[in-house]
Amino acid sequence: MKAVRIHQFGGPEVLTYEDIPDAKPRKDQVLVRVRACSLNHLDIWVRKGLPGVKLPHILGSDIAGDIVEVGEYVGGFKAGQRVLLAPMHFCGYCEKCVSGVQNQCRQFTVLGNGVDGGNCELIAAPAASVIAIPDSLDFNQAASVPLVFVTAWHTLVGRAAIRPGQTVLVLGASSGVGIAAIQIAKLFHCRVITTAGDQAKLAKGRDLGADFGINHYQQKISDEVRKITNKEGVDIVVEHVGAATWDESVKSLKSGGTLVTCGATTGPSVGIDLRHLFARQLALLGSYMGTMGELHEVLRHVFAGRLRPVVDRTFPLSELRAAHEYLENSQMFGKIVIDP
Repeated sequence: MKAVRIHQFGGPEVLTYEDIPDAKPRKDQVLVRVRACSLNHLDIWVRKGLPGVKLPHILGSDIAGDIVEVGEYVGGFKAGQRVLLAPMHFCGYCEKCVSGVQNQCRQFTVLGNGVDGGNCELIAAPAASVIAIPDSLDFNQAASVPLVFVTAWHTLVGRAAIRPGQTVLVLGASSGVGIAAIQIAKLFHCRVITTAGDQAKLAKGRDLGADFGINHYQQKISDEVRKITNKEGVDIVVEHVGAATWDESVKSLKSGGTLVTCGATTGPSVGIDLRHLFARQLALLGSYMGTMGELHEVLRHVFAGRLRPVVDRTFPLSELRAAHEYLENSQMFGKIVIDP
């Protein structure tokens, strides 16, 4: 089969399009022909070098395709069925897994990070990770859903305990997590403020349901939030940008507000004045991916059309280098999808 692998860490030039042996499923696995695999910033970080990644390695966390073969021990699936894969790997038998919090499993990792991913033509996956998709969702759309929507759902629902009527600041309207978080917050009938680097992206954010937009290159986020909220601040900040926006995110919170972070795209090192933390009774929460239960929960809303993925552009697998360069230029609104 064709695949793109990295044999060393570095820039897009290390992505090698090559022939490798076909994936073979175990008796408890399902073999899926990959029809679409979307990119995430994780692909860039792994390509540049993360601890624990064994080379050669296949990137790609978000996979949709059709079933080629069903293992002997697997029931409920058949060849030709259209599916997506949960973008996570976990042991399935530890205390955390059997309690339904797979993202706290000691073996937990993301597809394309600690284990090979979907930048290939065939992939074998555990039956528990295989989820049937409706005909209303094409493969490119399906591949644009799993990682960012389960992350945003866990961030807002599982960690921040979002409630109707709250005001939510979503950083990065054009990012996958931003696109998902805006829609989830509106699903809960919240007022949403979002940010982006140009007016076109802000307009698209409003199309998704955002009530207000802030151009973070031309406006100071916390000042604009204070104007919009009559100096009160927001109940929740969805923070995944990191160092570049951290201070403004904290300043945008109301007293008793919650900042929940699920990423560090611009860098992981931030500071905080503890006096503001305790005097304003702020909550700072971390959020990492989500559970299988949360993935199924958010997918019900996607399958029903209440939440929708946004595809920016597609590339063939043979042009994965160009796709990585496009992602690093940050010009997209929505997901970049690879079609093997």
